[in-house]
Amino acid sequence: MTAGAPLAEVAVVARPRAARGILFALGLAVRCALGRSGVSAWKREGDGATPIGAFHPIALLYRADRLPRPRTRLPVTAIDPGAGWCDDPDDRAYNRPVRLPYPASHEHLWRKDSLYDLVVVLDYNLAPTIPGRGSAIFLHLAGADLAPTAGCIAVSPIAMRRLLPRLAPSTVITVR
Repeated sequence: MTAGAPLAEVAVVARPRAARGILFALGLAVRCALGRSGVSAWKREGDGATPIGAFHPIALLYRADRLPRPRTRLPVTAIDPGAGWCDDPDDRAYNRPVRLPYPASHEHLWRKDSLYDLVVVLDYNLAPTIPGRGSAIFLHLAGADLAPTAGCIAVSPIAMRRLLPRLAPSTVITVR
């Protein structure tokens, strides 16, 4: 069961080259971590930037061994140690989930830290997927120090727990 109406918009605002921003939603303003290179309208694979634009959340991935199934309007999938995400622009599975082991470059979604215990997949560079435009752009959990990401948006576990029940595929997450 979910609480309240779905969110229409979540806004993420950052200063140029800043690796932190403010996420506005539900009448709240919370600090968030962004890519180590700040935000960019010209996202490229490996540049460390969070892409500027409007994106939809399309799915939630979570660690069932650490958390109960979250309440959300998004499709939910529990990940396991074989969960990965291809980040090789030359591979046919670029910017798609893959099963590990995988021969091309990829991210491990099953991490020792808690950053990917809750991962909202954003529709960045998915339809169509353009090789080299960036991959694995997620909304995920931030560390206690709000350290920069490789290009994702990261929020505290408290902020994520407030957002998840109201996120829906119709929600627009705007990064500016």
